[in-house]
Amino acid sequence: MATGIASGSGQLHLREPVSWRISYGKAHSHSNLILNSMQNQINWSSGISKLLQVHRSNYSQCQVKINWKSRGGTIKSYLREGSTRYFDFAVIGSGIAGLRYALEVAKHGSVAVITKAEPHESNTNYAQGGVSAVLCPKDSVESHMQDTIVAGAYLCDEETVRVVCTEGPERIRELIAMGASFDHGEDGNLHLAREGGHSHCRIVHAADMTGREIERALLEAVVKDPNIYVFQHHFAIDLLTTQDGSDIVCRGIDTINTETQEVIRFISKVTLLASGGAGHIYPSTTNPPVATGDGMAMAHRAQAVISNMEFVQFHPTALADEGLPIRPSHTREKAFLITEAVRGDGGILYNVDMERFMPLYDERAELAPRDVVARSIDDQLKKRGEEYVLLDISVKPREKVLSHFPNIAAECLRYGLDITQQPIPVVPAAHYMCGGVRAGLEGETNVQGLYVAGEVACTGLHGANRLASNSLLEALVFARRAVQPSIDHMNVSKIDHGASSWWPRPVAPVLLGDTVLNKVIRRTREVRKELQSIMWEYVGIVRSTSRLTLAEKRIKELELKWETYLFQHGWEQTMVGLEACEMRNLFCCAKLVVSSALSRHESRGLHYTIDFPYVEESKRLPTVIFPSQLNSSWSSRQLYRQHIC
Repeated sequence: MATGIASGSGQLHLREPVSWRISYGKAHSHSNLILNSMQNQINWSSGISKLLQVHRSNYSQCQVKINWKSRGGTIKSYLREGSTRYFDFAVIGSGIAGLRYALEVAKHGSVAVITKAEPHESNTNYAQGGVSAVLCPKDSVESHMQDTIVAGAYLCDEETVRVVCTEGPERIRELIAMGASFDHGEDGNLHLAREGGHSHCRIVHAADMTGREIERALLEAVVKDPNIYVFQHHFAIDLLTTQDGSDIVCRGIDTINTETQEVIRFISKVTLLASGGAGHIYPSTTNPPVATGDGMAMAHRAQAVISNMEFVQFHPTALADEGLPIRPSHTREKAFLITEAVRGDGGILYNVDMERFMPLYDERAELAPRDVVARSIDDQLKKRGEEYVLLDISVKPREKVLSHFPNIAAECLRYGLDITQQPIPVVPAAHYMCGGVRAGLEGETNVQGLYVAGEVACTGLHGANRLASNSLLEALVFARRAVQPSIDHMNVSKIDHGASSWWPRPVAPVLLGDTVLNKVIRRTREVRKELQSIMWEYVGIVRSTSRLTLAEKRIKELELKWETYLFQHGWEQTMVGLEACEMRNLFCCAKLVVSSALSRHESRGLHYTIDFPYVEESKRLPTVIFPSQLNSSWSSRQLYRQHIC
């Protein structure tokens, strides 16, 4: 894994795009890239295809027999042969990016939507705040761009920012046309909220359950579409790739049905990764249990370029159960989010002595970007030795609070807290990965036939810190932009009927027996908690080189110890199970985060290190992790050798 800050130059101006130079030099073990040999300066978005030489190529041609079936009077087809499924498009993930993309490409071919749990179980479903877009005459694309770039600590790609901010309003209108219902004001127009980092009211929302409403509308449309098949409880294991000359080509995906333990292979002409983030590398996260970094890890193992993984966003205000009048009886699988919109609506942060502290850290106070607010809260907690701070919205009219935040009010009331009368105990929690699989302006990657959209992608929009409510916007825009190149690729590709036999098949560990398997699962869960503890302790909101180096060492030792335990108990390289494969992906993503953090010798946005506490203009460049053939651990390599065409 070669990691480093891409070398290059850039001026700290809005109109000067972030550039980078590539290098294929060997990296030190602590991820500093030695810059030597071939170097080419490119722009983030427009240059990725040129840099990585992405081009079209025909798949091997073979005639296949199509099985036909109908539903609702419409002919629907896909080829099924044993435990292999053949589709034009395979979509991994059922959040806003995956579903929006599926609905468009389904007009041109068969689509498999592969989802790890129930179709609605995604980060989208839990997004409270809303979608940012310029929909008010007093607002402007330039203002939205400026807010995005400032929040992103000037590491954003300007072209990407302009594309997203310009196309965003039309994407919102498409959602409304599909049946998504957003809040309106007394004047009949959309009610636009304001959140931290935004200079204008531009957040379209459905109370404090916006993601749930968008997911509902998209899922209803998907169910009605005769060309879309949803495969729920199918956990994606690894991308199926081939080496075609100097090109890596994605041919599909291996999955395991977690209810039947059957391994199902999907062969597709085009694959979209829309699998979300990796919040569960930390012990406390607002992400649902499915967010274990599966897409990022699979793409890395498939030799996709990864970027900016050091920028992990901690949401400043997750509900702190320790401060509730009635403590929950069980530890939550995911932290309950208190949306940014509470502060945007006038909520004030206090320490437990009801002393306001945000003006001490930033002139924007509670409306500062998330990285600033999270670090400020973290500083207060450490200085005062306390477990949480307080967010007070009770000064606002009761009716307004309940109408804007009904979900938050109901959740707090379950535990004896009335937010119209009492402050809410809050604490930062892992929330969003600003880094991911490096993508161009059409969601393309350096792996042919593989596209990315949503949190799994690193498009250059967020830079070093995501602006509130830009995530759903980015997912909508890039899901739509990936459609035409995907169709073009599908039209020049052929599915080889014999392709399914090019790779060995993973196997479920049924031969181990229940006793051994239960031991492996139990140990894996213990290791997962140990990894999360390391990440929170050493790779959290405030970092240092010594602590990052220690984290790197401890993660490597823990991973080796866990893999040794598995193989000593009869586990084999091609065995797959939900807990083990999730652990494999968590290890992979944790190492990517630590490696990236060690390579950035400055503090920018979400990455703050006490050893390099200031922004360095010469370091205003993306972190890039290039593919490596030296990955020795189980988590960092594919289950099988790449097929050579």
